[in-house]
Amino acid sequence: MQREAYFDNAKLVFIFLVVFGHLIQPLKQHIELVNVLYQWIYLFHMPVFILVSGFFAKGASDKGYLLKLAKRILIPYFLFQVFYSVYFLSIGKNSWDTTLYDPHWGLWFLLSLFSWHILLIGFKKLKPFYGISLAFVIGVLVGYLPFIGPSFSLSRTLVFFPFFLIGYWLSKDQIFKWQTVNKKAIAVGALMAVFIVSYVTPTIPSEWLFGSHSYQVLDAAANGGLIRALLYIVATIMVFSVLLLVPNKHYSFTTLGQNTMYVYLLHGVFIQYGRQAHLLAVDQNLDTLGLAVIAAAIVWFLASKWVVTFTQPIVEGRTDRIQQWWKERKNKHQSSDQVYQYQEKSS
Repeated sequence: MQREAYFDNAKLVFIFLVVFGHLIQPLKQHIELVNVLYQWIYLFHMPVFILVSGFFAKGASDKGYLLKLAKRILIPYFLFQVFYSVYFLSIGKNSWDTTLYDPHWGLWFLLSLFSWHILLIGFKKLKPFYGISLAFVIGVLVGYLPFIGPSFSLSRTLVFFPFFLIGYWLSKDQIFKWQTVNKKAIAVGALMAVFIVSYVTPTIPSEWLFGSHSYQVLDAAANGGLIRALLYIVATIMVFSVLLLVPNKHYSFTTLGQNTMYVYLLHGVFIQYGRQAHLLAVDQNLDTLGLAVIAAAIVWFLASKWVVTFTQPIVEGRTDRIQQWWKERKNKHQSSDQVYQYQEKSS
């Protein structure tokens, strides 16, 4: 598939929201604006990130696709599960669970991503309307099952699967066709409206936005389905509003959007250390801008060429970037020797 600047820009924006949301999470109780911003981001940032992942699952019917997917997703999951177990203990998080079936922090996404591709085998045989509707119904009903929770990321897999399925059926032509001036204005209005409502109404418990617990755990055994259905509606509106606002233009930083998986898997090193060491604090609303700059710097660093080159073996299970780097380094060294020898002969 030919790369589109739009999707690299989209992935870059969405991974920034992921990092920024994780960065401000422990600080949201100190400043009201941060608390509201956190809720606003968490209403849609994972649904839209998952939708884009579904868009790139178009090759799910290819021969050997699942085997390649297992190598690309499950191996990094186990490697990072072990890595973060050791890392968290080394920075003093002694109470952290070290079981393989309970994903560390953001690693749930890898288990769910693999599971979504498995679910896609059956759901893509249904017409889009029926398949997506069924996925939403399952996402609502699963909350009534108290035995389905964060283990193996099962609850999140079923709760967020509708957005993955929407992304699978979505085409770039549909997105580009919707990007009119009027629709963009409506999108801005919708996002602002949700932010204002979030500011003036009681805060939604963050556990509702994670999709990892049953309604019984969330103290809503009876009306939990209605609450999740309303959250689905809000999230869907926000997701498509954001998609309409992503620019199509290629910028100097657009190529960083190709490496968002590296950012997702590695940013926990910085975020969790910062939390454990209490390095960050907010005293006023303007401090939020500083946190945004820090989040952008983390994204830029982890998506940079050097980080991607030397962490590719554990993130993708491949070494072609290191091989290319070594080849270029070797050729450069040989060229330097040739120039030196030529200068010696000339002198």
